[in-house]
Amino acid sequence: MEQWKRLGAFIGKHMAYFVPLCVVAGVLLPGVFGPLKAIVPLIFAVMTFQGALNNTFEQLLAVFRHPLRLLVILAVAEVLMPCLAYLLGSLLFGDNVNLLTGVVLEYSVPIAVISFMWVGIYDGDGPLCLASILVSTVISPVSIPVTLSVLLGASIHIDAMSMVGDMVAMIALPALAGMLVNELTRGWGHERLSPVLSPASRLITIVLITANSTSMSEYVLNMTWERLEVALFILVFATSGFFWGLLAARILHGSQPLLATMSFTCGMRNISSGAVIAAQYFPGETVFPVMCGTLFQQILAATFGHIIERLCADQREQGERRVKEARRLLASRGRR
Repeated sequence: MEQWKRLGAFIGKHMAYFVPLCVVAGVLLPGVFGPLKAIVPLIFAVMTFQGALNNTFEQLLAVFRHPLRLLVILAVAEVLMPCLAYLLGSLLFGDNVNLLTGVVLEYSVPIAVISFMWVGIYDGDGPLCLASILVSTVISPVSIPVTLSVLLGASIHIDAMSMVGDMVAMIALPALAGMLVNELTRGWGHERLSPVLSPASRLITIVLITANSTSMSEYVLNMTWERLEVALFILVFATSGFFWGLLAARILHGSQPLLATMSFTCGMRNISSGAVIAAQYFPGETVFPVMCGTLFQQILAATFGHIIERLCADQREQGERRVKEARRLLASRGRR
């Protein structure tokens, strides 16, 4: 059992190295890993269940009773990012409506479910992350059409029942089950079951990232200069989302849990839902900017997770030095 737990800890510590390999494998071998996309909903459900074992209903309700941090996340993810995407996209791709639409759509979709996994790996605030995902998904049948209409003048009708159904299957029910197990077993779920399931959750995360990366294979292997420009823009803009989250957490004087949670929830998007909407309502070219997130999102999450760890480690070291210095000064005064 200890070896199993050490395996999970090793994967979590080295995600920044595993993720690029997963993306490359998915892009280069779509025929091998593509069939795994059929089990993606199940993978999401398992990850959500394992993460929810570490939370309680009281913690989740506390997020809604004191919603400032939740509202800040939603403001950055659902308002700031789409508006910036439109402004910058208009400057760079204004002569290509399809590419501009894809860029805006990419940052109009809900917060990514997998952000819950990253928040768990880097000791973030699970209840706040879960609430952010749930709320952004629930409002998306209204927020996406309104955003596209206001910014682009595009009129679409979202299949709300389908999106809500996905949310229930991948997030709501597994989260409810995880918190129920933790509550009914008086903490056994958090203390015993979650550590046992955590390595499995991290292993299947590798499968998930690899399977999702296969969707970009056709575009990457048939790259054009225009697509390359779009991909580079998405890389830079996606990076800014994580930075906006970090900045917001700093303004709120957050420690590691808040830094991790706001960075991942502000930076990560539910790309699969965006791709479905793009394919259903817009020309095929619109799909490419949306799917570009598949290439970069997980790599950026692993990179920023490492950055957050270093930031918080430096803060802890500075705090310890201040405490030691204060004790030394008090001791020297006492000797006088």
